[in-house]
Amino acid sequence: MKKPKLVMVGNGMAGVRTLEELLKLVPDMYDITVFGAEPHPNYNRILLSPVLAGEQTVNDIILNPLSWYAEHHIRLYLNRKVVQIDRQRRVVVADDGTEAEYDRLLLATGSTPFILPVPGNQLDGVIGYRDIHDTETMIEAATRYRHAVVIGGGLLGLEAANGLKLRGMDVTVVHLSDWLLERQLDRTAGKLLQTSLEARGLKFLLPKHTAELLGGEDGRVKAVRFKDGEEIPADLVVMAAGIRPNATLAEEAGLYCNRGVVVDDTMQTYDPRIYAVGECANHRGIAYGLVAPLYEQARVVANHLAGFGIAKYQGSVTSTKLKVTGIDLFSAGEFMGGGSTEEILLSDPMGGVYKKLVIQDNKLVGACLYGDTGDGAWYFQLIREGHDIHEMRDHLMFGENHLGDAGHAGQSKAATMADDAEVCGCNGIKKGTIVKAIQEHGLTSVDDIKRCTKAASSCGSCAGLCEQILIATVGGAADLTPKTEKPICGCTDHNHASVRKAIRDAHLTSIPEVMKALEWRTPNGCATCRPALNYYLISTWPKEAKDDPQSRFINERAHANIQKDGTYSVVPQMKGGVTNAAELRRIADVADKYAIPMVKMTGGQRIDLLGVKKEDLVNVWKDLGMNSGHAYGKSIRTVKTCVGQEFCRFGTQNSTQMGIELETMLANMWSPHKVKLAVSGCPRNCAESGIKDVGIIAVDSGWELYIGGNGGIKTEVAEFFVKVSSSEEVKEYTGAFLQLYREEAFYLERTVHYLHRVGMEYIQNKVLKDPAQRLALYERLLYSLEGLPDPWAARIAGAQAHEFTPLAAPAAQAEKETV
Repeated sequence: MKKPKLVMVGNGMAGVRTLEELLKLVPDMYDITVFGAEPHPNYNRILLSPVLAGEQTVNDIILNPLSWYAEHHIRLYLNRKVVQIDRQRRVVVADDGTEAEYDRLLLATGSTPFILPVPGNQLDGVIGYRDIHDTETMIEAATRYRHAVVIGGGLLGLEAANGLKLRGMDVTVVHLSDWLLERQLDRTAGKLLQTSLEARGLKFLLPKHTAELLGGEDGRVKAVRFKDGEEIPADLVVMAAGIRPNATLAEEAGLYCNRGVVVDDTMQTYDPRIYAVGECANHRGIAYGLVAPLYEQARVVANHLAGFGIAKYQGSVTSTKLKVTGIDLFSAGEFMGGGSTEEILLSDPMGGVYKKLVIQDNKLVGACLYGDTGDGAWYFQLIREGHDIHEMRDHLMFGENHLGDAGHAGQSKAATMADDAEVCGCNGIKKGTIVKAIQEHGLTSVDDIKRCTKAASSCGSCAGLCEQILIATVGGAADLTPKTEKPICGCTDHNHASVRKAIRDAHLTSIPEVMKALEWRTPNGCATCRPALNYYLISTWPKEAKDDPQSRFINERAHANIQKDGTYSVVPQMKGGVTNAAELRRIADVADKYAIPMVKMTGGQRIDLLGVKKEDLVNVWKDLGMNSGHAYGKSIRTVKTCVGQEFCRFGTQNSTQMGIELETMLANMWSPHKVKLAVSGCPRNCAESGIKDVGIIAVDSGWELYIGGNGGIKTEVAEFFVKVSSSEEVKEYTGAFLQLYREEAFYLERTVHYLHRVGMEYIQNKVLKDPAQRLALYERLLYSLEGLPDPWAARIAGAQAHEFTPLAAPAAQAEKETV
């Protein structure tokens, strides 16, 4: 029997979710064709901001890869924009002439960014922020230009501003309202948010009205002029001033549209063969932009396309849970208050917490939370279900777990939640559904929960709660390491955790042994798996496993940092940042002798020689007569210090000597990723110990140790680890933690991500609470580092000489060199 034809225009989150729901109900009912205007399969648009910020890649946010479409026999046309709907012939036509007949048509055309109708809005460098192309345009602009202006202080605008700031641009946010996120926050919360973001380097102009964009002779935007006459420079202008339903195609086809494609409660348009879903649809006068209502619509559309005809969409009571540049925000209902409502307020600006609950007729009708949003889902349930809160009013502000039930003491939020409490607002998934899936399908990880229930698969803000539910349900069987679900690369189905275990359990000591034992699909591996295998081998079996130079990246093979012009930078070791006149003279002589174009101080208190030719590297090292500073490797980098008690009138301990001892102890240490340390001589923390992988801060009675910090695109503040009284304890505790990290972290996993994956309690149990295990870790570190040659000295002696003989011109060589 010939299948009816279903054509979907649009390949975004709402449309593809409709197909997923439809395929659950009737897997083989339709012959399905999908047109997507972008060249990408369905991806999570909510996560574009982490891509802009450098925290994720485009591949990380793909929801349905091409294989999913093939598996479900869906005909997919990418990079094809549908330009016509012929309702008489029941055919859609794409911009390249491709036609597809339909029996049912689903419009999922989404929305378009609102571009302010001001002079200059067509200049180069003026863009919206809606898709991967926009994101890639901003990333590219950040490499070439300095000044960015984001017009719009909503969520999208703030995420764009944060991402561009992290990419190194000078960013100003322009907003019409008196405060940021005025649709999601009240004035107080909005001002708190602004203060916090200003502390991170963002600038704000509000309220401010844009009048004109000014261009240069090259046709690119150069400035923004406001109605009050003020001008600010702008090399990039991002319009994030709102979205509009993309209903042009429907209008041209004669469908009834009014601020979107008008639909009824079945999501059906005025043409019974055509449905609309998502941001393009206008239901009862509302075009929703949040993902949760769109997924509710998707379930209704799927129900009717499947022929069941019983579901109705009657609108959504919405809540907003946001994470703006690491700051948690939540709002729901009538959070602005006013009229006959009452308000309960908790305000702690210094602590970064603000809560506002709005009550009317003994019912919670609105909530606005800043900083602490843990009870947002519970407040939203009270609002949506209209519970009488009279009996709990005195405790309402303090959350669900403070209602006086002694049986709740010590339990996690997940353990005290009712089964009908909503966990994932985006997908409408309740706790009971997740628990049932865990028990019936043997789920052991958050990734399993995402795949099976869709919880935490959209904005991801409920992932932590899903993890709590998982732990409460299966206890120690919970796998809390999502990376272990992913193969190292396409050469194998094995993940990082299983490979490390196999190397240890089977005493494998070479890459060929690993590949043979684990049945690698690609005989020689690839540029992704070989460096990981090489590291796992040498860290698991020091002095037994042989380091394979060809399984390292070019920087580690050449023992210097390659630059964009094909030359290299050389950073000699200066323990603790301390040098002397003789070393400085040698550095100056080397710079003159080899015509080194730049000599620069690094952020880690070292001297960097930039622009060294590859064929000169060995001779530069020889003439310097200094050890390698390892500035190029997944290794110990530097131990930064302040002058401490020797010279500083505030110093309480000898931080410089402590730094020298640590750097001496850790010399030549390879690790899963780069490792930086700092030692501050007093709590004023001039060495910036709070953002290092290991930070040591001197106090009157000893030293405080912090772990898991880093600078970079996403700065992470180190967490307090332990306080010790002696310098020997500093070395022992630091060494034990770093060895635990070396033995257990995945390749290319920073200490902060390892810490977040296993948890501080786990590390404390291994290092602090078990002295024998701490000493064993420390001794294994010292054993693995004992007798290791300095790599520069080895190359001066002739090791790997072929590596320093260029086979091509430097610029071309830089492009070709890989693992």
